[in-house]
Amino acid sequence: MEYTFFIASDRRASVPQKRWRIAFTMIYSCRAMCSLSKRRITGALRTPSYVSLEIVGDDDDECRAPAPPFSIVDADVLKSLVRERRLDDVQRLGGADGIAAALASDADAGISGGGGDLDARREAFGANTYPKPKPKGFFWFMYEALNDLFLLILIGCAAVSLAFGIKEHGLKEGWYEGASIFLAIFLVSVVSAVSNFRQMKRFDKLSAQCNDISVSVVRDGHRQDISIFDVVVGDVIFLKIGDQVPGDGLFLQGHSLQIDESSMTGESHPVDVDAVKNPFLTSGVKVIDGYGSMLVTAVGTDTAWGEMMSTIARETTEPTPLQERLERLTSSIGKIGVVVAVLVFAVLAIRYFTGSTKNENGQPRFNKNKVDAGDVISVIVSIFQDAVTIIVVAIPEGLPLAVTLTLAFSMKRMMKDNAMVRRLSACETMGSVTTICTDKTGTLTLNQMTVTKFWIGNEEVPVDGGSISSIAPRVRTLFHQGVGLNTTGSVYRPMSVAEPEVSGSPTEKALLWWAVLDLGMDVEVMKRRCSVVHVEAFNSEKKRSGVLVEEKDSRAMITHWKGAAEMILNQCSHYLDRNGNARDVDVESRRKLEKVIRDMAAGSLRCIALAYKITDAEDLHVDQEETPNLDDNGLTLLGFVGLKDPCRPEVESAIAACRRAGVAVKMITGDNVFTARAIAVECGILRDDDVDGLVVEGPEFRNYSAEERLKKIDQIRVMARSSPFDKLLMVQCLKSKGHVVAVTGDGTNDAPALKEADVGLSMGIQGTEVAKESSDVVILNDNFDTVVTVMRWGRCVYNNIQKFLQFQLTVNIAALVINFVSAISTGEVPLTTVQLLWVNLIMDTMGALALATDRPTKELMKKPPVGRTEPLITIVMWRNLTAQATFQVAVLLVLQFRGQSIFGVREEVNNTLIFNTFVLCQVFNEFNARKLEKKNVFEGMRTNKLFLGIVGVTVFLQVMMVEFLREFAGTVRLDWEQWGICVAIAAVSWPIGWLVKCIPVSNTPSSSALSSP
Repeated sequence: MEYTFFIASDRRASVPQKRWRIAFTMIYSCRAMCSLSKRRITGALRTPSYVSLEIVGDDDDECRAPAPPFSIVDADVLKSLVRERRLDDVQRLGGADGIAAALASDADAGISGGGGDLDARREAFGANTYPKPKPKGFFWFMYEALNDLFLLILIGCAAVSLAFGIKEHGLKEGWYEGASIFLAIFLVSVVSAVSNFRQMKRFDKLSAQCNDISVSVVRDGHRQDISIFDVVVGDVIFLKIGDQVPGDGLFLQGHSLQIDESSMTGESHPVDVDAVKNPFLTSGVKVIDGYGSMLVTAVGTDTAWGEMMSTIARETTEPTPLQERLERLTSSIGKIGVVVAVLVFAVLAIRYFTGSTKNENGQPRFNKNKVDAGDVISVIVSIFQDAVTIIVVAIPEGLPLAVTLTLAFSMKRMMKDNAMVRRLSACETMGSVTTICTDKTGTLTLNQMTVTKFWIGNEEVPVDGGSISSIAPRVRTLFHQGVGLNTTGSVYRPMSVAEPEVSGSPTEKALLWWAVLDLGMDVEVMKRRCSVVHVEAFNSEKKRSGVLVEEKDSRAMITHWKGAAEMILNQCSHYLDRNGNARDVDVESRRKLEKVIRDMAAGSLRCIALAYKITDAEDLHVDQEETPNLDDNGLTLLGFVGLKDPCRPEVESAIAACRRAGVAVKMITGDNVFTARAIAVECGILRDDDVDGLVVEGPEFRNYSAEERLKKIDQIRVMARSSPFDKLLMVQCLKSKGHVVAVTGDGTNDAPALKEADVGLSMGIQGTEVAKESSDVVILNDNFDTVVTVMRWGRCVYNNIQKFLQFQLTVNIAALVINFVSAISTGEVPLTTVQLLWVNLIMDTMGALALATDRPTKELMKKPPVGRTEPLITIVMWRNLTAQATFQVAVLLVLQFRGQSIFGVREEVNNTLIFNTFVLCQVFNEFNARKLEKKNVFEGMRTNKLFLGIVGVTVFLQVMMVEFLREFAGTVRLDWEQWGICVAIAAVSWPIGWLVKCIPVSNTPSSSALSSP
């Protein structure tokens, strides 16, 4: 038996006699091809004008595994349909439905979705992932750490020191000093590289979660949400406003679908998508209007988006604003360090060449009558080495590292608190927020809508399902159409006796549940009796959505509207009673209907109105080029539905916490002014003692003059009936008055306000992908309490940086003063190069780890927010660090000049005492730095095990340096008494820290140049 099919084609085969495996999609009768599923395609002859397929029966009983039903589809041809926009080929293949059949998929039921089916599809067409560029490895960070100018100079000095040491003392002992410097530099670089490498890994892990988008699909007739990475070819995807298209595909069905292709083409104008003229949907584009479903034809690197993303390396090291400020501060301190180092070098060199520097025998080290060039070079290199080391210690390189550490730590913790940070700068900025503009639904409320009130005309109908019989059948039918067809949700009932599965937004789900359970709506029956002609998707300006329906039996054309009650009522000229009688909306009846709306709103209910209008087909003006305009004048009101969305139980305390923290909370909602006011009172945004609090509507605010808006903006607590433009306008007004603004948003139209705000907070559950991409932080549980948590972490980041800054500046000042004074007075620096590098390691890396990982405290939310331009160093910080630096300088200078006589020890022991005391002072001062203002520096210390661990490691390594690594560190062993002296001196830091905090100072920032980077 032979079958021959001719399929037009305008593409020449690249390989003669290539099997054309997409045959089934090109056959006019799918049933005929299904009957040949066990036969082989023996050949295919392709020409530019047609394709001839000869299918010959095969009587051999060969044992082989059954091929998947879509194995006849050529993946290369399939992916080229969308990428090359081959509309003619799509039509020849039977359109999207024909291609879906070839892919063993269905527009209504989707693919089977079993494990074997999904694996087979990934094997045949690939997974919806793309290879990422190779991340930076550990050795790259090691190279970056070593690529510091002053460390490179020190490496050169170490090499010279090693050479002269071996020359002077021989190989057995001469290598100690040079090798010790090399080892110290290596340790400093390794610790820095390990820290940066770990933070990069953490940032990459968290940023990967930003790309894990939830996608709505139908599999085996069941609608479900899956990860974008689990999408396969053949999947049927549901799209709504704000969604990102997860793969290349073809439009199946839907209404008014428009997409933004600017991410791929750079063109920002909307593109209409339909089944006839433009069925192509490209991966990565965004839906900006309408809704629909699509068939996935290519995923992963088979899409242009996948190819592009696989070549882009995500840069996670972009400096944040705080890091940039700290880098300027670092540069200022570094310049001071360079000046001190130059002076130390000049003084030491002058003293050497003038004979003021003595050797162990008390003789001048430089004798102009007997000059040894090697000795001179060795001494000059040693002096230069000491000067460079002072610069290394002076430059607070740990500041950027501290920011990175605290940001990484806070990001990880915020993820556990249901906040996913998309941009690092948001962590810092949230600490400075002065105003939060928040949505109501889902953020202040639970977003668990239930229908609690139902009115038909002026008559309330109990919401219990027992009053259906009292409603006229025609009225029930109109309600079924108005709820079941004018919706973006869906009802799926696998069996007639099973409980239905309802999907959609909380509002849509509540209405659909009510219609199914209380009004007896059968969605499948209704869809068989009616066809949707046109849909006008929900519009945030008009606050309503509409649908044009044709009843197949009567051929009647009915326009249904659903939306904000007062806006729908304004368009109504009649209303129905429960018997189906139409009555005029006169002045008295309108007053009663408006009272129904107000009463619902006063009870914190969202009032939804449903209305309809029967339209003559001749009046629609339908043609092939234009879609019909839905008539919204002279409507007949069906009724009102009141939906209750309870406030979150924790939101009142969260708003009270914002008040105590000096942060204003403003609610911006699309509900009417009565509902908005009731919710605001329930949440605590409006209080009885808040006499200045204003409640305005969006149009009213919009019509204010610029001066009026700026005058009233601080008093406004609630904005009702707002549009996205109103929210954007409010953000702009607040910023112009100097506020640092955080905004929550979930819709596509919220994107401008989210971008304009200092911190944009999108909703992870109800938020669209457009809103999430425009935001800085995604609130995963849509809870306002999480917004407050993010603000608390933002303040913690800023506070941690201030603590580390105070600690590091104390070390910097002490080290610079001690070395400078000693160099001038004695001609020597008390701390060797290796010892200074060890102090640098403690100060930069270990200190950052210890102080940058503290968790938020309750006290942080009792202070006013920090302004966006206020300096980092406050007067409180100057008070603390000045006292500690003065103490350390005084103690160490006393040890330098009188230590040998006081303790009766030789010079080597005294130098070790100086080094040991200096390091232990930093360890004790780390405790003082934990609290900038509180006297009890040990509070909450048990919860920060990392701090205790780092202090323990630091002390252990210091003991190793003094007792066991003497040749490396240039130290000698100390006895128990000497260790006790060092600890006792360093411990004085604690009472000094307590006493100095008793000195009252202003908490305003210092105007020092150093603190105003």
